[in-house]
Amino acid sequence: MRMPRCLLLAVALTAGPAHAQDEGELIGLINAYRTVPQTCEGKRMPPAGVLTPSSALARAQIASGAGLTDASKAVGYNASRVQMIRIAEPSRPASVMNLLQPRYCRSFLNPRYSEIGISREGATWRIVLAQPLLADDLGDWREAGKAILALVNAARAEPRSCGEQRFGAAAAVAWDDELAAASLAHSRDMAQRNYFGHAGKSGGTAADRAKHEGYRWRGIGENIAAGQGSPEKVVAGWIASPGHCANIMNPAFIEMGAAYAMNPDSAMVIYWTQVFGTPR
Repeated sequence: MRMPRCLLLAVALTAGPAHAQDEGELIGLINAYRTVPQTCEGKRMPPAGVLTPSSALARAQIASGAGLTDASKAVGYNASRVQMIRIAEPSRPASVMNLLQPRYCRSFLNPRYSEIGISREGATWRIVLAQPLLADDLGDWREAGKAILALVNAARAEPRSCGEQRFGAAAAVAWDDELAAASLAHSRDMAQRNYFGHAGKSGGTAADRAKHEGYRWRGIGENIAAGQGSPEKVVAGWIASPGHCANIMNPAFIEMGAAYAMNPDSAMVIYWTQVFGTPR
């Protein structure tokens, strides 16, 4: 296992009345920011994976100067790395994000973080970014993919908002072996070649990969993630990201496949791909 690493950052701005907004809105804004290319400190940064909301990280009682890893362990969260950002800001999540972005863009775009917890006390927001130790009992890629299928269908069974886009309940999607093979191929490519993105290192797209596996499609969608150690965490992260959530809730998709691949020598260790399809 990798040894824990901790970093503590904090900023205090002028405080005022707290606005009662769901912390999930700020998580959605951070995920939307992470999943497209950004410029940070004058450097162009590639997209990072989505952050999965963690209730344990939100509950962790971390004081300035305290051991972040120990505080995380106290609420049952075993982290390989963890960072806290504290900001006193009374505004809505969008305003908070505007203040955080230039100061902590490097932290928010760090692909080595895969989970997030946010809590507030009065006007003070506390944001904890972390990477958990990976579980040893994930099962094989197909078993994990079928677990993602069940979680996705449970999500589709209920109406939900994906950012500002509202979706009604959608019919369940079915497992497709060709889409699963396309998912596995991309997860393995990302893990083996140590990158994260929808475009393959050889230039292929999700549509290309599905076609290569023999899937005749009318519509294709792809979600990717990295660092999450279970199907539950992966799907929770996708649902907390507006664009990925929209793929999950898209009623036009009727089939899917999913898979993970691991490489302990890569930056994010574990890589996940989910491919949705509408056949011809």
